[in-house]
Amino acid sequence: MAIRLRPLGVDDLDLVWRELLAEDARSSRPPRPGAKRRLRARLERSGRFSHGLLELGIEEDGRLVGTIQARRPEHGLPPGVVELGIGLFEGERGRGVGREAVAQFVDLLVRRHRTHRIQATTWVGNVAMRRVLELLGWRLEGVMRDFMPARDGELDDYALYAITKSDLDLSGA
Repeated sequence: MAIRLRPLGVDDLDLVWRELLAEDARSSRPPRPGAKRRLRARLERSGRFSHGLLELGIEEDGRLVGTIQARRPEHGLPPGVVELGIGLFEGERGRGVGREAVAQFVDLLVRRHRTHRIQATTWVGNVAMRRVLELLGWRLEGVMRDFMPARDGELDDYALYAITKSDLDLSGA
């Protein structure tokens, strides 16, 4: 399994759009007006921090299998801090792809983008994502109670994880 992170392009638009529609259908959220146009603009900016977002595609053996993002909203986080997001396409989970993509992305963010803290939140019941983060040395910093709206209209608790530059062994760099 060869995992590579790469900029997305407009050639990826239809595949990424289909996956987003499938995700929205699973969560019963209809796409918002103009969503495909905004996605196209995001793909055109892929590969560099733009509008507070660095987004890359995750390839396995030359095939696009997901996306990974670092979000750095202006005035939303201190300089050098980003929020990580990852989305693997349906059928691509559970094979180590996400773990390898997160490891590569953390290395890229710290080495190339001078990031000193990367954080991620996930639903407390997302055992797979929590395991990936813990296996990679991320630390659980707490649980945010009643944090995100759930499908049933209630609020879900989310776990906050982080990894810092000082947590990483960058020898050999």
